[in-house]
Amino acid sequence: MFNVLMVEDNAADVVLMEVALEEFRPNVTLYVVNDGVEALQFVRGEGLYADAPRPHLILLDGNTPRKSAVEVLNEVRHDAGTLDLPVVVFSSSSVPADVERSLQAGANAYLTKPVGLSEFTDAVHSTLDFWWSKLNLSDT
Repeated sequence: MFNVLMVEDNAADVVLMEVALEEFRPNVTLYVVNDGVEALQFVRGEGLYADAPRPHLILLDGNTPRKSAVEVLNEVRHDAGTLDLPVVVFSSSSVPADVERSLQAGANAYLTKPVGLSEFTDAVHSTLDFWWSKLNLSDT
């Protein structure tokens, strides 16, 4: 099983992700939280997320409410229990300063969200394929 945590407050982007995953591997489970505070609770197994599985990959919106993406990255990278989690910032912003801030805060990669469904799906599949193989996960 490949557990993906999506930190996203835009319902339309969540639907796009669900559509993209339908065409991917059957054993990907998508978990969605709406903001940076919930993301940290999820990865730490706190509160409502005490029984949540550890994600294999975090897709972090670049503009999250309550805690910014950079704040989330800083906390993830400075917590011994989460510092090894791969985090890909998946943002609508292509501003170089946003990319730089995210990478400096510890993002493993930064992707600008494509506008079209086909491009969005391709970006998701490429990202998941990369991390699937890097983490040596199997299809079983």
